[in-house]
Amino acid sequence: MSKETAVYTHGHHESVLRSHTWRTAANSAAYLLGSLKPHMRILDIGCGPGTITADLAELVPDGHVTGVDRAAGVLEQARATAAARGLGNVDFAVADVHALEYADDTFCVVHAHQVLQHVGDPVQALREMLRVTKPGGYLAVRDADYSAMTWYPASDGLDDWLDLYKRVARANGGEPDAGRRLKSWALSAGIRDITTTSGTWTFATEEERAWWSGLWADRTLASAYADRAAEGGHATSGRLRAVSEAWREWGRHEDGWFAVLHGEILCRKQV
Repeated sequence: MSKETAVYTHGHHESVLRSHTWRTAANSAAYLLGSLKPHMRILDIGCGPGTITADLAELVPDGHVTGVDRAAGVLEQARATAAARGLGNVDFAVADVHALEYADDTFCVVHAHQVLQHVGDPVQALREMLRVTKPGGYLAVRDADYSAMTWYPASDGLDDWLDLYKRVARANGGEPDAGRRLKSWALSAGIRDITTTSGTWTFATEEERAWWSGLWADRTLASAYADRAAEGGHATSGRLRAVSEAWREWGRHEDGWFAVLHGEILCRKQV
């Protein structure tokens, strides 16, 4: 069975976690919520700091949620998130989605948000997710699609950012345009009962623009993504500074608008 071979592009710098901790079940997993029942057992793959995981645990008060991530360090923050919310039906563990250490037919729902864009073999990951899902259960996956991101006003600097990010992500073994590929990957994994949808995040108010532009400006200079861009020969320090400033300049535009498109699949395991 294959193991993870890709490198996580973003890392867990504060500028990355600033984004991850903003995520909730409502703004990041709405396509799944109508299928949840109070008794369900859920596996949340790539849980990061655990904000979505904790929301899911609140939605299944008679069930249980297990959050897993490859990075052991971020799980301490996830445990703290759950503890602060007084949740007793959630636990966390280190795991590789390509080779999950759970028995067949274990979970009612297996969920992954912004995961498949970063893995070396998304089809194998989906096979593993399906394997540990109970017959009749759900597999729920949502991923951004970088080439489909769009913004106003036009910015040569943000065009440069998008080109740079996609090259760095692919050099790390990932696929930044994962959103459009989810259905194809699911079919290749042998899944047939697939509902496909899409969802967006939009950043347009003064507060939203400042937050979104600021975290990307900081990420471009100080995160693992910045290190990999430089070490891989994709960008000089000067280019990274220019991209960072382009983000801040965009954020200062009163008419600024940025949209992130996500592909979503909700799959039912055959009984």
